[in-house]
Amino acid sequence: MRGTPTPQALRIYLGDHYAGSSAGLALAKRLARTRADAPDGPVLRELERDIAQDREAMREIMRSLHVKPTRGKSAVGVLAEKLGRLKPNGRVRRRAPLSDVLELETLFLGVEGKAACWRSLRTLVPTDSRLDADRLDELIKRAEGQVGRLEALRATAAANALGRSQSAASGWSADARGRVLGGAG
Repeated sequence: MRGTPTPQALRIYLGDHYAGSSAGLALAKRLARTRADAPDGPVLRELERDIAQDREAMREIMRSLHVKPTRGKSAVGVLAEKLGRLKPNGRVRRRAPLSDVLELETLFLGVEGKAACWRSLRTLVPTDSRLDADRLDELIKRAEGQVGRLEALRATAAANALGRSQSAASGWSADARGRVLGGAG
């Protein structure tokens, strides 16, 4: 449906999420690069690839809805990610383990936001034929898997950074969808 107008609120919403995806991708790239030789390096590289593909999926959805990404918003998102690096972390010359925790938590929140965006778009499918229900369902499922992987990485990083042994953090378990559930600890 070429001539279907896209409401201004949806344009703004998609623009904001696209800007967030730019910041999230920048953070995922940096985490994958700084942890390349760590045991979690392969998982972080896979997450980086997934997040890059999701950003492209967002661009394709925006294109189908005749919404153009706003360069200014994307630039602000990437700038915010870079400014986030300036936080004090207890170390001057090298990365502190706490940086990994905070960055994984930030990425986790970004992926949760992305999943919420996919779910919001999914609610529009019955009234907007430009949206593909199967594709959105696939993106939702992939985001849920990313959340599970990020939570596992975050829990391990938190245990290491905050002085809690990994065995003490074993009160965490994953359900069938890969989400991590908190236990007593």
